[in-house]
Amino acid sequence: MQAYKSIEDIPSRYEFVHVVARRARKIQNGARPMIATLVRKPTRVAEMETMAGLVEYYHLPPSHPETAPKTEK
Repeated sequence: MQAYKSIEDIPSRYEFVHVVARRARKIQNGARPMIATLVRKPTRVAEMETMAGLVEYYHLPPSHPETAPKTEK
C-alpha cells in the first residue's frame, strides 16, 4: 500500500478509479470507513482512503496473447 500526495503520482488512473469504485460500493453496502472524515459521500471517502494508502490492491501485469499459456482444445 502506498500513499499518494496528488493525483499526478498515481501510476494508472484507470486502475485508481476502479479501486475507488469498488471500495465506495463496499462503503455504500455498510462497510465502515477506514479514515475519520466529515465527508459523507462514499465515493469521496473511498478516494481519500485510497490516496492515504489504506486500501490494498495489486498491480497485475498486462496479459498479452503471445505470452499467455497455450490451452489445448
